[in-house]
Amino acid sequence: KLHSDLDKGVGTVKYTLSGDGAGTVFTIDETTGDIHAIRSLDREEKPFYTLRAQAVDVDTKKPLEPESEFIIKVQDINDNEPKFLDGPYVASVPEMSPVGAYVLQVKATDADDPTYGNSARVVYSILQGQPYFSIDPKTGVIRTALPNMDREVKEQYQDMGGQLGGLAGTTTVNITLTDVNDNPPRFPKSIFHLKVPESSHVGSAIGRIRAVDPDFGKNAEIEYNIVPGDGGNLFDITTDENTQEGVIKLKKPLDFETKKAYTFKVEASNLHLDHRFHSVGPFKDTATVKINVLDMDEPPVFSKPMYTMEVYEDTPVGTIIGAVTAQDLDAGSSSVRYFIDWKNDVDSYFTIDATEGTIATNELLDRESTAQYNFSIIASKVSNPLLTSKVNVIINVLDVNEFPPEISVPYETSVCENAKPGQVIQTVTAADKDLSPAGQRFSFRLSAEASNKPNFTVHDYRNNTAGIETRRNGYSRRQQELYFLPVVIEDSSYPVQSSTNTMTIRVCRCDSDGTILSCNVEAIFLPVGLSTGALIAILLCIVILL
Repeated sequence: KLHSDLDKGVGTVKYTLSGDGAGTVFTIDETTGDIHAIRSLDREEKPFYTLRAQAVDVDTKKPLEPESEFIIKVQDINDNEPKFLDGPYVASVPEMSPVGAYVLQVKATDADDPTYGNSARVVYSILQGQPYFSIDPKTGVIRTALPNMDREVKEQYQDMGGQLGGLAGTTTVNITLTDVNDNPPRFPKSIFHLKVPESSHVGSAIGRIRAVDPDFGKNAEIEYNIVPGDGGNLFDITTDENTQEGVIKLKKPLDFETKKAYTFKVEASNLHLDHRFHSVGPFKDTATVKINVLDMDEPPVFSKPMYTMEVYEDTPVGTIIGAVTAQDLDAGSSSVRYFIDWKNDVDSYFTIDATEGTIATNELLDRESTAQYNFSIIASKVSNPLLTSKVNVIINVLDVNEFPPEISVPYETSVCENAKPGQVIQTVTAADKDLSPAGQRFSFRLSAEASNKPNFTVHDYRNNTAGIETRRNGYSRRQQELYFLPVVIEDSSYPVQSSTNTMTIRVCRCDSDGTILSCNVEAIFLPVGLSTGALIAILLCIVILL
């Protein structure tokens, strides 16, 4: 309300208004000076207005007083609700967190005047989500309100909060419980039964078992191990990374006839342990696996992986040289039949008895033509001829001992006149024109007629060599210049062959050390009184005879 002291209330004064909002927001009664707002005001839009007023004489239109300026302030009222500028919020907190664990902080703003009353004061509260979480009414910090919240029970929570006096602003807070390893793996049953054919291949998967872990991600990763015992050497177990199943694999072949069932324990444990939950208990579980081996109709089995036989060349046709043996190891044992796997004409040299498995010659064998035969024998079940096994047979043709051994080289043997008994005057070796087998042995001895003579003897060293030894104390060239020693050499092949080899031993003159000085005829052994010409003639005759 404006009023001039010159206004006597007789209608001679007129009031005028100018400035911010004059005529649009505010109007003035020209007679009384009352100022009115002609529309609603919004402090948040314009908090104050600067206006000018003046009193004018109605008749003369002249100002009665100087123009005066005044300010109209818009008084704030609580007409704005708080707003969450960053909402909705998304947060996470580990499950099993203690009470008071920090989750996140929310913040709301209010457009009302913070300097006037409580219009702009924000108080935070949770509208939904209790009693799981609490919020600080002043700071907007949200914390857990219950202990040990379990993700496996409830994974997501939704809170709403924010209030100002009677006006409230709301936002949504989506809180997710992140997984921790607080649950051990558990087998759904204590015993798993598996049936496995005995024909299963080594390394193949023969069954799957699974332990359940309600945790998520890496906290649910499980490692399986076979507890040492019955199945440790025969079976193995690995983890399927996609399904977290335990895949049981075969490490060694199964045999129904040897063992029909296996029982062992499997342990499932978490790979990633959380030390905070050790008190919960062991993070592992065990189950029993029982495997029943299924009998399969299998081919017969040979007693050896390979057979090697020997036969002498020229062995009569029909001679049995060996046998192969195969058995049906299945529960209902079946008879076995044998036959040669014919591939070429070489196989026709031998025959096999279909029932007994004995191998015999079918033709005369010649080692010089073929020294070795290699072929296969097939064994089939009488009850199921399609089930067969094959084994390799090697037959070596042995050489027949046709030639006797002989002294390997011609020896020039001599003995000193002053030799003592037991001296070795020559070492001899033998040779055989036959192909000597490994371990061939030659034996040496004197012939029967020479054994009674006291001149020399043969010492067999049993290493395919022998020594010629003296048996007398001295030899005389005058009495006998040459000795002929018959030596018998015998081999160890079949049939045994032997030969008599005559060695010539010459008596020589030697010094005291045994060094030969001369083996020629000398004049000292001739009659006294012969002329030089006679001596020359005698020597010439000796030379001619030699």
